[in-house]
Amino acid sequence: MNWKLELVPVPVSDVDAAKAFYTERVGFSLDHDHSPNENVRVVQMTPPGSACSILIGKGFIKTPPGSVQGLHLVVEDIEKACAELRERGVQVGEPRDLGRGIRMTSFADPDGNSWILQQSSGPGPGR
Repeated sequence: MNWKLELVPVPVSDVDAAKAFYTERVGFSLDHDHSPNENVRVVQMTPPGSACSILIGKGFIKTPPGSVQGLHLVVEDIEKACAELRERGVQVGEPRDLGRGIRMTSFADPDGNSWILQQSSGPGPGR
């Protein structure tokens, strides 16, 4: 039996600002934006090429905004990924070489939820 991680909730304080950040600046695709009533809003977005999406919204995520730390986005070319993010106005650090073919850097959303960009030439899922 396969167990697939397909959706990660990310707590945010301003759903519209976070949606704009992830779609317009980071480049995620908008999958759903649904409000069944005035107290609940579900916004699902997916990074390019990913089988896992993120979920932001209101009325169902109980953790404080900014509390998600270190979600990894694995990229083939970290320099190109950083350049794309910077062109869209995202503050991203300089890639660091951690050895064994691993390079990493980070950025955060407006609430402080942090993301790691990772380039790895070693073995692993999707490589």
